[in-house]
Parts: sequence; structure tokens; C-alpha cells
Amino acid sequence: MTAHDGRVSVDGDHAVLRFERRLPYPVEQVWIAITDPDHRAKWMGRSIIDARQGGTIETVASGPPLPPERKRMTGRILVWDPPHVFEHEWLQPIVEPGVVRYELTADGAGTVLRLSHRGLSAPNANGFRTGTHAFLDRLEALLAGEPLPNWAQRVQAISGFAPTGEEFS
Repeated sequence: MTAHDGRVSVDGDHAVLRFERRLPYPVEQVWIAITDPDHRAKWMGRSIIDARQGGTIETVASGPPLPPERKRMTGRILVWDPPHVFEHEWLQPIVEPGVVRYELTADGAGTVLRLSHRGLSAPNANGFRTGTHAFLDRLEALLAGEPLPNWAQRVQAISGFAPTGEEFS
């Protein structure tokens, strides 16, 4: 398993899920795709973002086969440092509270995106790995101007099983 596909590290009762993707797009373009509600809605789901440190975020993911209230994630924005760091709480009924951090670093004409989701239990970090991978594949397709892959089909291709929603219960 590579950082592109997602890595889970465990420390005691908590785990961290990490991804690293090299994207052939400028940092500013990736920042907009991650933080602008209209762009984020295309690859992840309907989002409301009060774009400032101390602001709030709400996203209802478009992929998982769950009722909207179970897919709804809310939180405070902990770090807002455009166009390099966006960090926010991840409060969602199906998982323990966590923190998601996007770090963008210029890499020539492109960008290195480092995403981490910390505070998860090991089973939930492993469960979120394929779904997050699928969302990042959708982000890459959006940036490339290509049709976005179906989230459930990507999860099935990555993991070998079709998501039913029960794995998130």
C-alpha cells in the first residue's frame, strides 16, 4: 500500500489515515477545488464553508449509500492558510470525532497534496481508506476536466467489494 492509496498508522487507541498525491496542477487550482463549495460539491458532496480560521464546514458526501443525516460531516475550521493548509474537525455520526488536514506544497508546476484524517479508531481508519481514495480519484478527475468516476464503483475497484452502507454502521 502506497501513500497514494492511503496508509493507516496506529498509535494506541487512535489511528491516522494519510494520503499523498502528486497533481500536475498549480497549488491555487487545487486549493480552489478543495475549499470552494461549488467545486467541492462536484467531487465530494454538497458543502458549506465559512472560509476562515474559526469558521465552520458542513459537507454531505455524495458517494456512500447512507441516509444524508449519516453522511453529514460538520466541524470548525482549525487552520485556514490559503493556499497551503486547510484543517478542520470531522464530526459525523458514523465515526469518532477527528481532524482532517489538507496540505498543499508546490512541486514544480504541480502540487503535492497531503491529506490526513486523525483521531479515528484503527477499524474506522481502514474503513475510510477506500472511500477517501475514491473521493481523491474524483478530485483528480475534476482537476483534469474528465468525467468523475462513480464513487461506489471506485470503492469496489479499490477494495474488491461493493459498499452497502453497513460497513459504516
